[in-house]
Amino acid sequence: MSNALAIAHVTQALALLIEANLQPDIDMAVKVEPRKPTADPPAEPTITVFLYQVTPNTSQRNNDLPTRASDGTLLKRAAAALDLHFLISAYGEETELVGQRLIGSVVRTLHEIPVLPKDIIELAGEKPYLAGSDLAEAAQRVRFTPTVMDIDETSKLWGMLHQTPYTLSVVYQAALVFIEGRETPVPAKPVERPAVRVLPFGAPGAPVPPGGTPAGDEGRPPSAPVPVEGGTAGSAQAEETRTPAKSVAKTPAKAAARTPAKAAAKAPARGRKAAQQSSKGERSARSARGGAAKDTGAAPSAATPTAGDGPESTES
Repeated sequence: MSNALAIAHVTQALALLIEANLQPDIDMAVKVEPRKPTADPPAEPTITVFLYQVTPNTSQRNNDLPTRASDGTLLKRAAAALDLHFLISAYGEETELVGQRLIGSVVRTLHEIPVLPKDIIELAGEKPYLAGSDLAEAAQRVRFTPTVMDIDETSKLWGMLHQTPYTLSVVYQAALVFIEGRETPVPAKPVERPAVRVLPFGAPGAPVPPGGTPAGDEGRPPSAPVPVEGGTAGSAQAEETRTPAKSVAKTPAKAAARTPAKAAAKAPARGRKAAQQSSKGERSARSARGGAAKDTGAAPSAATPTAGDGPESTES
């Protein structure tokens, strides 16, 4: 982790890294300055290192909370993870292609040494305005990566530099720079007294009993059936739940649909059968009485006329 001077320290160290690796490709005196390009291009060979943007690092954005041990001891403070974006420009005699030669040296240096060395960081820390920086003690080293910019992005970038003519430049991203907080967070308070609650199964907020259902979910089918022998418990329970509903729903409808029609169809037939059975009974009774009269030689009594007997049968 580093303090708030880490951003300026990385910019100064990048300028020293480029300046220390110009030889033997460049055999002339070159000034490397950590500032933005000027409106008036310098006449002598010059390389400018301009920090034009600082953005939060996306991979470490959510890791900025303080960390504590199990006993509450603070292990690290909250830290901001940042990416630094640099515009490196070169100036020199155009007829001798000095600017292009300087840019070639910058690209070779940062490709060969992509990680900021510790000796360069310590050398940059000797500047009086960086005396309080602790970038050299940081565990995370800064790595430089080239950034690809198209014509539109380049024109927008140079458009922000008011009245500054364009010159040959390259863009690099420095990651990862951590800036640690100063204040120590207040330690967590100890537990004053324990609080224990006892709730029966089924009460709101109580745990679910093994194999049971939460309170208020008694009528809901289980979300995931439990496999059992010959099937699943969920399917058996669902079948048991559906069977009464089907029987209750179907029985009244079927009875209401069948009873009137069958009753209307069977009533006349039953009436006819009853009439036929009664007429057969009367005939069998008459035949029985007639047979008995022949055997005894007595005439049937006039007081008990039978159905269908007329006056002629009485006289005989």
